[in-house]
Amino acid sequence: MTPALTGFDQRSVPVADGVSLNVSLGGSGSPVVLLHGFPQTHLMWRHVAADLAADHTVICPDLRGYGASDKPAEDGPGTYSKRTMADDIVAMARHLGYERFALAGHDRGALVAFRAGLDHPETITHLACLDVLPTLDMWDVMHGTTAAVGFHLYLMAQPPGLPEQMIEASADAFFGHFLDIWANDPDAIPADVRAAYLDACRAAVPSIVADYRASAGIDVEHDQADRDAGNTLRMPVTVLQQDWGAALGYEATALWRAWAPDLRHLSVNHGHFMAEEAPAEVAKALRALLTR
Repeated sequence: MTPALTGFDQRSVPVADGVSLNVSLGGSGSPVVLLHGFPQTHLMWRHVAADLAADHTVICPDLRGYGASDKPAEDGPGTYSKRTMADDIVAMARHLGYERFALAGHDRGALVAFRAGLDHPETITHLACLDVLPTLDMWDVMHGTTAAVGFHLYLMAQPPGLPEQMIEASADAFFGHFLDIWANDPDAIPADVRAAYLDACRAAVPSIVADYRASAGIDVEHDQADRDAGNTLRMPVTVLQQDWGAALGYEATALWRAWAPDLRHLSVNHGHFMAEEAPAEVAKALRALLTR
């Protein structure tokens, strides 16, 4: 049986023509939306969501193309652009009755959250991004042999066909590789959750590749347009991040502050899957953000 968020309701929420998101909803109080990363589903928030649900309405969707959400065929670069995916999240919240909400995302979900903050500043009250750089900055710092850790970014940026075939030929090994190397504590992702992640990814190879392909094209264009216009995030922002800067030659706080004037940037010593490895620390940081 696929694990679920204990005490949460699960429902399908329409967000666009022919597209619905799988959503887990629980708690009561001011709304907080939590967006998962790669190669996960909304299950990655199971501990943090339970904590926040004590005094917040917590909404955990699977992003379009992931988990049990719809996976429309890639019809041009906009299908899986972060702008489209951010619009999904705003539409989902409105369908549930929320015009304004706090938003936190990890990895891919953090890129969607970042875009939502830029595109919908009147809707996003507080923003948290976990272990990611904005797309434009990410491509700028990826250079040299130290960038080999991001080989999947380049693989999935290729035109349709080859990356899908290569990944589908060995999907469990491909996605399982990242679950293994990005976790400091392998016990943080138990066997049933790991199996659920792999099952979900195996069924979503084309849409996951399309998401990454968008990040090498249309998402860069959108970020560059905002940078050129001087647009920044208007809400309080918290970033939780591993210290990759020394290896890749960048200073993460400075990169984020260029986008987020009201920033708290926190370095963490856990693995990439920090919401699963250190949920109490992540929940504490989110609660601190919500008081700002």
